[in-house]
Amino acid sequence: MQFTHEHREIQKTLKRFIDEEINPHVDEWEAAEIFPAHEVFKKMGNLGLLGLCKPEEYGGQGLDYSYSLAMAEALGHIHCGGVPMAIGVQTDMCTPALARYGSEELKRQFLAPAIAGDMVGCIGVSEPAAGSDVSGIKSVARKDGDDYVITGQKMWITNSLQADWMCMLVNTGEGPVHKNKSLVMVPMRDGPGGKLTKGIEVAQKIRKIGMHSSDTGLIYFDEVRVPQRYRIGAEGQGFIYQMQQFQEERLWCAASTLESLNHCIQWTIDYAQERKLFGSTLADQQWVQFKLAELKTEVEALRALTYRACDLYVNGQDVLELASMAKLKAGRLNREVPDTCLQFWGGMGFTLENKVSRMYRDGRLASIGGGADEVMLGILSKLMGVAKR
Repeated sequence: MQFTHEHREIQKTLKRFIDEEINPHVDEWEAAEIFPAHEVFKKMGNLGLLGLCKPEEYGGQGLDYSYSLAMAEALGHIHCGGVPMAIGVQTDMCTPALARYGSEELKRQFLAPAIAGDMVGCIGVSEPAAGSDVSGIKSVARKDGDDYVITGQKMWITNSLQADWMCMLVNTGEGPVHKNKSLVMVPMRDGPGGKLTKGIEVAQKIRKIGMHSSDTGLIYFDEVRVPQRYRIGAEGQGFIYQMQQFQEERLWCAASTLESLNHCIQWTIDYAQERKLFGSTLADQQWVQFKLAELKTEVEALRALTYRACDLYVNGQDVLELASMAKLKAGRLNREVPDTCLQFWGGMGFTLENKVSRMYRDGRLASIGGGADEVMLGILSKLMGVAKR
């Protein structure tokens, strides 16, 4: 995959926006454990950055997925993990199925405002007893006239404290667990930034060891009434739609780590060249030199894998195997790179304000969210024929 001039211009625009509108506020947002999503998303919507791969008739730019990957990579320029993750939820996690399978009404009501930055969305899949095992969700939508009446709970939901709507995976029937689920658009509020919909309760703001600036909630649904026409696509196909969406989400995860990992390495190089010990600098130690060179090689290997998977995906091929590999490798490197670099910072690396220590905390999620490492390994084992399908 080769980035064109247009890819690079989008990245330049985004990085300029990050330098002017995001990075100066990151420390403040991290301390507050939330960032102003409506404000930031609206500014990004005005720049056309929230719908690169979405249809033009709804405000998108109609580009192929490689442009979304280029954007994900540029988001690594942000000096924390929480804000890029929140943006990625808006662009690549809660909207793909809506754009692909949603009705004209749903696209006008939910997709177009999300692309414009007028509404904040979230994706409701995980539950207290169903994280990596998506088939195990318990939330139920029973039919009552022309409506669904939804009862259940969703947990670990990014953007949910500020979201105007949720793309919610919910059980809509009996039968096999892979064929009884649907994706339903659930209005969370009576308008952008308004009061919560009747029956919806933000039960808890979840405090995390990292990703502090990203709001994460436990949400209760008690007899929440939603028109059946708010279902995305065919009833019972929600699990399939979500699995399709996961391929893009996992490629996004891999791409979004590339620049941040390189930042971590470069910050450590700069520090190592200044830190004096035993009559020389830390950078003069061969072990430090070799280890940083090895880490840089690993990041470039992840880039090659991610780019290859994206190229095949854009050309219509199934990339479940490569996307799973990229997600697995990204998770591992998000643990190895900050951990190694933090060690070289010594006591300074153990301070809360240090950017490397923030990466150490934020990066740990990459091996858990969007499918844990073990889920990726299970997928790969089956595709390789080692394990039974």
